[in-house]
Amino acid sequence: MSTLYRKYRPKTFQDVVGQKHIVTTLTNALTLNRVGQAYLLTGPRGTGKTTLARIFAKAVNCLNRGKSAEPCGKCQHCILMEEGRSMDIIEIDAASHTGVDNIRELRETVALPPSLGARKVYIIDEVHMLSKAAFNALLKTLEEPPAHAVFILATTEVHKVPVTIVSRTQRFDFGRISEQLMTTHLKSVIAEEKLTVSDEVLAL
Repeated sequence: MSTLYRKYRPKTFQDVVGQKHIVTTLTNALTLNRVGQAYLLTGPRGTGKTTLARIFAKAVNCLNRGKSAEPCGKCQHCILMEEGRSMDIIEIDAASHTGVDNIRELRETVALPPSLGARKVYIIDEVHMLSKAAFNALLKTLEEPPAHAVFILATTEVHKVPVTIVSRTQRFDFGRISEQLMTTHLKSVIAEEKLTVSDEVLAL
């Protein structure tokens, strides 16, 4: 049985709760075909950074998106992405891959063209955990990235990310989700699950 977390994690921009300004900017980039090569998503835990990174990565390579920003969820790439088998979306957890060798490996493979989609998207979570040498290696890639590469860096501690890295990205600051939005969303989940929960419990 799927956990509620996995079952109700947003799969489209429309599903995202809060962060409207960021969703609008990213969807405009897709509809106007102005996708950048490096993004920095920063903010507290649980505010949607990794979720939006994955939706954006899926939309960038969706084979049936047309002029819409939303990924179709049905094409080969969308299905592979949902199953975690896409060769064009590379997720790196910097908390457990802090060394320069991990980034050097990235640099060696980034020049290879995508296997199915139009872009190769690298999502580096908790990027502030990289070592100084790893940051230097990443900087060289960000300075001269291949045209098909998109980098999405996510962090809860942006002050630990070198200014040289930040300056080469489009930065998005995520705010905390309001209690009202969270409560409203929880009510929809509860209704879908056919449960009964008091407002006091939801507020807690």
